[in-house]
Amino acid sequence: MNHCVVCGTTSRKPLYKGIVQCSSCGHVYADLQLSDDEMRELYRKNYFFGEEYSDYLRDKPILQKNFRARMRVLKRFIGSQHKRLLEIGSAYGFFLELAKPEFERVLGIDITEDGCNYAANTLHLPVVQDDFFAHDFGGAQFDVACLWDTIEHLREPNLYVEKLAAMMPSGGLVAVTTGDIDGWNAKLRKEHWRMIHPPTHVHYFSRRTMAQMFDRYGFDVVYSRHCGFYRSFDMVLYMILVLRQGREGLYKALAATGITKFDFYLNMYDIMYVIARKR
Repeated sequence: MNHCVVCGTTSRKPLYKGIVQCSSCGHVYADLQLSDDEMRELYRKNYFFGEEYSDYLRDKPILQKNFRARMRVLKRFIGSQHKRLLEIGSAYGFFLELAKPEFERVLGIDITEDGCNYAANTLHLPVVQDDFFAHDFGGAQFDVACLWDTIEHLREPNLYVEKLAAMMPSGGLVAVTTGDIDGWNAKLRKEHWRMIHPPTHVHYFSRRTMAQMFDRYGFDVVYSRHCGFYRSFDMVLYMILVLRQGREGLYKALAATGITKFDFYLNMYDIMYVIARKR
C-alpha cells in the first residue's frame, strides 16, 4: 500500500515488522500488496473452520449475542427514515438474520462463497457474493450500513466509505466495530497485540483516525466507545492451543470434557464501536 487511507499522504515510518505508521496522521497499516484474487483466497471456507475460527457455525449463538448487543446500541440512533440496511462483510448471515425484522429491506454482501451460500440457502437471506467496492448496486440507496469486524480486512477502506456516502441520503448511518490501536491493551502488547496479524488484518485504526477518515467523506461520528464481546471457551482455547501453540491434542482433550461449551463476556478496551452519520 503506497498511501494512507486516512489522510492520503505517502510518507510513512516503520512501526513493527511488516507494519508501518503514517508520518502525517499516525494511522497504522500493514506494508503489503494483495491482489483481488489473493484477498478472496484468504476468506475461503477454511478461514471460518480451522484457520481463524474453530467452527463458525457452532459459535452462532455466541456470535449473535454480540450482534444483539450491537443492534441495541444502533437502535438508539435509528429513526423512522432508516428503512434500508446493508451489511458489508455479512459472512454466514448471523447479524442479517437478527436485523431483518427491524427494516423494510436488508441486503448482505461478502466475498466468501460458503458463507453467502449458507446465508442464502439455509437462512433464506438476501445476500450477494461480491466485493462491495466492485459491485454494481444499480442505483440502490441504503439508510444504514454495518461493517462488523470487517473494516480492518479491507485493502482500501476509505474507498468503501466514499462509495457508501454516494449511496446514502443525509442522515444515513455507518456502524463499525474494529480494533483500537490506541487502546491500553494494544499499547501494552505492541507487536504482540492479538489484532495484529496481516495479511487478514490490514488496517489498525484509532478512534481519532477513524473519525478523521469518516470526516473526509462527509460523515460525523456520533458514537464512539470501547465495547466488550462474548467469546466461547472453545474459540479462546482453539486460538491459544491450536493456532498459536500447535497443541491440537490438548485442545481436543479439553473439548471432550465439555468445558469449551461455555461462553463469557470480556471487555479489554481495545475494540471500538463507532457510528457515523452522513452530513
